[in-house]
Amino acid sequence: MEIIIENIKKKYGKKVVLDGVTFSARGGECIGIVGANGCGKSTLLSILAGVQRADDGSFICDGADLFHAKEKRRELVGYVPQGTPLLYELTALDNLKLWYDKKALSDSLEDGMLKKLGIDEFLKIPVCKMSGGMKKRLSIGCGVASSPEILILDEPTAALDLICKAQISEFIAEHKNSGGIVLLTTHDESELKLCDKIYVIKDGKAMECVYSGSSVALAERF
Repeated sequence: MEIIIENIKKKYGKKVVLDGVTFSARGGECIGIVGANGCGKSTLLSILAGVQRADDGSFICDGADLFHAKEKRRELVGYVPQGTPLLYELTALDNLKLWYDKKALSDSLEDGMLKKLGIDEFLKIPVCKMSGGMKKRLSIGCGVASSPEILILDEPTAALDLICKAQISEFIAEHKNSGGIVLLTTHDESELKLCDKIYVIKDGKAMECVYSGSSVALAERF
């Protein structure tokens, strides 16, 4: 599998947020998107996920433009935004039932991705009583219900404790190893180490950069 994100443009009024963002990824790769707050990282991911429309550009996967092949995009793409796309009055299990059929849910909780994310440990807890780490893991669990090959994650471990960060990082690494593609925005050192390519968004453009293990050096590119 290969995806090509080409010439993505987006503006709000006269403010240009994305001005021809272009990059590509192959199966087994994790692409990190970094940049200063407000540079357009989340806007880019929401466009690729189909939440917003681009003013121009394409999202090609194996010859199909996923901006137009919406059914194919729903099949291939899983999206976890920064916020929590969950129903707060429902338990973890009830939220999962909105995304999974009965057998797939049972299998995943027994020996699948939901088990690996540790969601089986808090199935009866309402979202309103969950920790931030539980909410994020449940959000990811809902986002991967269709077993998507392309994962789009917006700051997946932001403000989480070290154990939750490790669980999610392990999940990302496993998805890569299975041949999937991960696109993520991050400021987190541990996530940067998972990335095969890193792009800095600045002035609406995406520039590939080399991560040398120093977030300070990387920040100088912002």
